[in-house]
Amino acid sequence: MFTTYPSTKTYFPHFDLHHDSEQVRHHGKKVVTALGNAVHHMDTLSKTLSDLSDLHAYNLRVDPVNFKLLSHCFQVVLAVHLRDEYTPQLHVAFDKFMEAVCNVLTEKYR
Repeated sequence: MFTTYPSTKTYFPHFDLHHDSEQVRHHGKKVVTALGNAVHHMDTLSKTLSDLSDLHAYNLRVDPVNFKLLSHCFQVVLAVHLRDEYTPQLHVAFDKFMEAVCNVLTEKYR
């Protein structure tokens, strides 16, 4: 994400953003864990992601566009690694899930 969308680096001035950075891996693990938690709580997505929504909207003040950019990056990574297994149906399902997550993360901005 930092390579394709360099403007996203502004939210991580204190991070080592080089390849194989421990800080980036640690943050990535947090993101993937939050997405896993969201998958397990689809019926209560707003409640499940409420704290993250507050953090990003009120404390970090992350531009909501970045959530969509991250979603696109995930789509590319999945397509590259899963190849033929990343069917159009899976693509649509994952896109729908990420759109729901993005909507929840940006609802506090309104």
